[in-house]
Amino acid sequence: MPEGPDRDEDLVRRFLSGDRAAFAILVERHERRVYNLALRMTGREEDARDATQDAFLTALRKLSSFRGEAAFTTWLHRVTVNACYDLLRKRQRAPLLDRGHEERPEPEPPPAPDHADDAVTSMDVQRALLQVPPDYRAVMILHDVQDLPQEEVAAILGIPIGTVKSRLHRGRITLARALGVEPGRGGTRERPALGESGERPGAAGPSDGTVVR
Repeated sequence: MPEGPDRDEDLVRRFLSGDRAAFAILVERHERRVYNLALRMTGREEDARDATQDAFLTALRKLSSFRGEAAFTTWLHRVTVNACYDLLRKRQRAPLLDRGHEERPEPEPPPAPDHADDAVTSMDVQRALLQVPPDYRAVMILHDVQDLPQEEVAAILGIPIGTVKSRLHRGRITLARALGVEPGRGGTRERPALGESGERPGAAGPSDGTVVR
């Protein structure tokens, strides 16, 4: 019986032992998910490609720091979120990733869209998501889009589980108001329709030669 594909952790060990092809396999395996996360975080395909490349370059440089105490995907998600925050900070659209435990006051709701009474499209949701503060947005994408459990989201972002729950709650309120929908009683506990796996209709793929392998 043929052997199955190497686990991520096995590929990391192979790379650190001198097998550079192992990193190319990791990139191919995770590039789409990294790109989708970056696209949701930045809202621009060009920025998402830049953040994807930055994330993998950082992973390449720091792979020796991966200790295997958490899953490789958890480590890579954190590298990706940090790459997105770096890019957003350069655009002066977001603060540094808050690594503390204190929450900011709940943001003022943005103006409701003109078509609040119409059917909400996936593009409406994506635009509204960009009005959610980045620290809340990251939690929503990881949990509501990429379907990661709250415990893993906490591990990725390096924050307590209570902070994950608080940011998720506040982020959903902000998103609903950005869409012109006043959250009903208990409604903020429900997942908004953010799509699957971070895909956006018509979005270009990341595999255009921008990622080092």
